[in-house]
Amino acid sequence: MGNLRALSGFIFLTLAVFTAARPKSGPDQKCKSGPVDLVFLIDSSRSVRPHEFETMRKFMVDILNTLDIGLDTTRVGVVQYSSQVRNEFFLKTHSKLENMVKAINEIVPLAQGTMTGLAIKYLMNEAFSPGQGDRPKVPNVAVIVTDGRPQDRVAEVAAEARERGIEIYAVGVARADMTSLRAMASPPFEDHVFLVERFDLIHQFGLQFQDKLCGKDLCLESDHGCEQLCESSPGSYTCHCLPGYRLNADGKTCSAIDLCVEGKHDCQQICISSPGSFTCDCDQGYHLNDDKKTCSPIDLCAEGKHDCEQVCVYMGPGIFTCDCNEGYRLNVDEKTCAPIDLCAEGKQDCDQVCVNMGPGIFTCNCNEGYRLNMDEKTCSPIDLCAEEKHDCQQICVYSGPGIFTCDCNEGYRLNVDEKTCSPIDLCAEGKHDCQQVCVNMGPGIFTCDCNEGYRLNEDEKTCEPIDLCAEGKHDCEQVCVNMGPGIFTCDCNEGYRLNGDKKTCSPIDVCAEGKHGCEQVCVYLGPGNFTCDCNEGYRLNGDKKTCSPIDLCAEGKHDCKQVCVNMGPGIFTCNCNEGYRLNEDEKTCS
Repeated sequence: MGNLRALSGFIFLTLAVFTAARPKSGPDQKCKSGPVDLVFLIDSSRSVRPHEFETMRKFMVDILNTLDIGLDTTRVGVVQYSSQVRNEFFLKTHSKLENMVKAINEIVPLAQGTMTGLAIKYLMNEAFSPGQGDRPKVPNVAVIVTDGRPQDRVAEVAAEARERGIEIYAVGVARADMTSLRAMASPPFEDHVFLVERFDLIHQFGLQFQDKLCGKDLCLESDHGCEQLCESSPGSYTCHCLPGYRLNADGKTCSAIDLCVEGKHDCQQICISSPGSFTCDCDQGYHLNDDKKTCSPIDLCAEGKHDCEQVCVYMGPGIFTCDCNEGYRLNVDEKTCAPIDLCAEGKQDCDQVCVNMGPGIFTCNCNEGYRLNMDEKTCSPIDLCAEEKHDCQQICVYSGPGIFTCDCNEGYRLNVDEKTCSPIDLCAEGKHDCQQVCVNMGPGIFTCDCNEGYRLNEDEKTCEPIDLCAEGKHDCEQVCVNMGPGIFTCDCNEGYRLNGDKKTCSPIDVCAEGKHGCEQVCVYLGPGNFTCDCNEGYRLNGDKKTCSPIDLCAEGKHDCKQVCVNMGPGIFTCNCNEGYRLNEDEKTCS
């Protein structure tokens, strides 16, 4: 760290070598180099004070006074930037020195941030563009003047600008950051990077820039004998020393200035010398404060500058020791930590299972089928059936800790899911001994029955046919006719007819219905019975149906004394022989 600070100081002092004693070029000492397109890119951020900005104006004007200005010689443009970029005049804008000076004196600072990368991109794309006066095959030179650290990225855009052929000089003043200057400038850095302590020293760059731009001088053309630096003046030269060196009495050689040895420093602990400069450093365990002079103890733990894996313990300035978080153990390298597995090490009091929950942490668990007790150590068997933590539809059978099987109530069968039950229909499955009809009475239950017309026997399985007529289990008025098991029909006795109700009977009067074969008279003898008879004077024939007239006279079936006179069938009258008179009894004769 000390060597880096010494190097920075060396670069700073190197750029401050040329003194104000060097004479300025007059009007007749214009730079006679070839044509150049030169653009100044000046930082006008708020950190640049008004009097410092005026010094920058003078700096640009002084350089312009040394140049051969013209459209065919040296063209000049000016761009200022802060948080934004503003072009003051392009390469093509002015061809006369007095117009350029007037424009520079009229610049109003932007006084904002420091967007250097944005400005370089503008320089590339606009300031050095053919449309704004950039000439082909003419060197492009940019002079960037800044006093602070860029607020955007500059390395990539500056590299692109250099690849396009732009030669960049980076001039840093006071608070400028050397790393950023080197990221912007063209190589070699010793010729293109300049850092001065304050704005009133910026003219020193102008002198050196003039030498770089305008070609040879006596220092280059002669053997001057200067040990370190030679400053040309018209027709002469002067030897100078690099920053941090003092010119010896011989006017040519130089001796390093050791400010530490001379006690010309204000370092609190350690002074590191470099020629004409110094940097402060601190004892081991301390770091340099922002004032670059005093020291504060280093808490490597707080700053994260340790290699402890978990816990850093502050032991004093610049000293620490490592420790581990709870549940971890420090390894033999005294830096890393290993998790403590109390289960694996047997440092636990679990009844059955120890579960590692992380470094130094465990919890007890139980084997499958057991539950952790309230003490969170011991285990009790789980009866899932008793706790009703099962999915059996009907019966849960305890089979061991945390294990069960499902079963079904009588008359049910366990389904293939081994959880639910289906009722058993013994009738449908044919698992019964009924002769005729099986009646399902519920899961696994049946009773036997018989087909219509049959009666179940005492064995409650077989059936016998029912004769309703024989058993008197009918409502026929006269005759019951068995038509088969449990079936009958009603009929009537002879001489009777079945009524429309198919049960009762009515007597048949064959005579009244004319359903007889009697020639003359039908005599009703009872239901369905009759006999034939004949009208008076007629006699029933042997066929019991037809009649023949009776001739009582011929048959002698009369009581006439003398003469019987047939008067018609079954009728006669008496008469007397001639000479006789029928008496009043109408039978005898006198």
